[in-house]
Amino acid sequence: MNEAVVIVDDSLTVRMDLADAFRAAGFRPIPCATGEEARGALAREKASLVVLDVLLPDADGVELLREIRSTGSSTLPVLMLSTEADVKDRIRALQIGADDYVGKPYDINYVVARARELVGQGAQGELTKTSVLVIDDSATFRAELRRTLEGAGYSVLDAATGEDGLHVAAANRPAAILVDGLLPGVDGAAVIRRIRLDEALRQTPCVLLTGDDDHGAELRALDAGADAFMRKDEHLDVVLARLAAILRAVTAAPMDAASLFGPKRILAVDDSPTYLHELGEILRSEGYDVVLARSGEEAIELLSIQTVDCILLDLVMPGLGGKATCQRIKDSPVVRDVPLIMLTSLDDRESMIEGLKLGADDYISKSSEFEVLKVRVRAQMRRKQFEDEHRRVRETLLHSELLATQERAAREIADARAALVGELQRKNEELEAFSYAVSHDLRAPLRGIDGFSVALLEEYGELLEERGRGYLDHVRSGTHRMAELIDGLLELSRVGRADIQRGRVNISEIARKVFEELKGRDPNRSVDLVVEDDLKVDADRRLMRVLFDNLVGNAWKFTSKAAAPCIQVGAEQREGATVYFVRDNGAGFDMAYAEKLFTPFQRLHNAADFPGTGVGLATVHRVVDRHGGRIWAEGAVGRGAAFFFTLPPSAAS
Repeated sequence: MNEAVVIVDDSLTVRMDLADAFRAAGFRPIPCATGEEARGALAREKASLVVLDVLLPDADGVELLREIRSTGSSTLPVLMLSTEADVKDRIRALQIGADDYVGKPYDINYVVARARELVGQGAQGELTKTSVLVIDDSATFRAELRRTLEGAGYSVLDAATGEDGLHVAAANRPAAILVDGLLPGVDGAAVIRRIRLDEALRQTPCVLLTGDDDHGAELRALDAGADAFMRKDEHLDVVLARLAAILRAVTAAPMDAASLFGPKRILAVDDSPTYLHELGEILRSEGYDVVLARSGEEAIELLSIQTVDCILLDLVMPGLGGKATCQRIKDSPVVRDVPLIMLTSLDDRESMIEGLKLGADDYISKSSEFEVLKVRVRAQMRRKQFEDEHRRVRETLLHSELLATQERAAREIADARAALVGELQRKNEELEAFSYAVSHDLRAPLRGIDGFSVALLEEYGELLEERGRGYLDHVRSGTHRMAELIDGLLELSRVGRADIQRGRVNISEIARKVFEELKGRDPNRSVDLVVEDDLKVDADRRLMRVLFDNLVGNAWKFTSKAAAPCIQVGAEQREGATVYFVRDNGAGFDMAYAEKLFTPFQRLHNAADFPGTGVGLATVHRVVDRHGGRIWAEGAVGRGAAFFFTLPPSAAS
């Protein structure tokens, strides 16, 4: 790691104690006795954390904190460490920008664990990948095992008691734990059982070591949750081999959760200074950071700015009493789930029931022994950890179920869409076939109507009145109009049904040929044509002819009333793609109707001025669509129109 930790405290004892602990945890401590030394260290070093005392010989620690924050070190974690017990001092430092505040006397494991959390190491630190925790009350055996493990490349942590071992494990998240079966206080089997109950540590491999010759010792060790059992008189090479085998078998990733034995902060609220002081000493001896508040008002103010893991609250207090304080805590979404234990000197059933009704999680009489209180505190925090774990499991399961539901819905929607697309395609094909057949069959009757109309005019024209001849002319005009519509529909149907034969097509030549044919049919018109040379596309030649018949034909038609008619055919680059266009300076159209232009039988102009079938642009759209391209139009009334289209190459070209 080698993260630098600047330790600022005027006490040599505190500086050395913290420096040794941080060095053992893999940090690089930089001890400073004064504010001036701290400023120099921060100017020279790139620190990962500052541990800062409030009372310094040449500076106020809180003002030095303000200075650190004002010099641009807004993200540098700062852990305040002070004997100042007043809640207001703690709140003042936290409001200025301290990341945490720990009171003296402190628990060294707590400080190191909080430091790890603040610098973002936690269970992800480099040390956890190779570290082994040895818990044994024999200093000689610990030293011997340390030499062996370090010689094999492991980093070694150690503890002399089960209680210390649990705190060290929570602070450092070792890769494995070797624990002696016989320990003062909490024995090895109990240590392993507690580890297995802890969400953050339960996956840590544990080896129980014992010098006991009892044959039932191994069964008891495995029953407690040990991964392996070894006798202390075995050769240490065997210990190394067994440890390596256990580590190889580990497959689960470390849990990113707070350990039950990690740094915990308790808020104690009581108006009795004597009881509060005694309570603080007892809890600090258990490794907790204890915040002492003398009123409900102080407790509420502290909770608004610093989190705690458990609250001990006196029932009877002046001012904002225990009942009102409990009610306000349980009404707050931020802290309502923090375990709250009510304390009272009223040792009666009614007081207990009242406290629990107010929302307290437990109730303890002040006359009870402190051992009972310590057990109740651990039980409440363990309950909270289990609830948090179960909530995370439920949330994970719900998230997985939601994802599965979304995937099923997406598949069902995709299947339904595919079925609808297939059905729509089939209906379209049927409709096209029907339209083609009907249009083809209508041609013969129309030709008959037109032929008989001509015969009537030729044979009986002299006998008919002018009105009668006019009627026959209207009949012939209608049949010609119908014939044009049928031809357009047949062309649209052929475009949609014909196989596409792609090849290199020179659309410049096609545009010029279409223009020459139009000019041949109407030689009296003078229209300028500007065509960009050598425009080549990967497309079906016959369909390109249909496309330009319609686009150039429309441009020719709609420029018939222009003063100096002009048609342009060319290409331009837009967003890395080639876009082809046919542009004119004719009648144009209102852009509000641009999306309707390519729908069959849409007419935006008077048929008397600009006759047509209304099918041409629908045919053009079908041609472009079958080539995998896109077509759109831009225009303005009286200022011309431009049709743009893309023709992407086929996958095989």
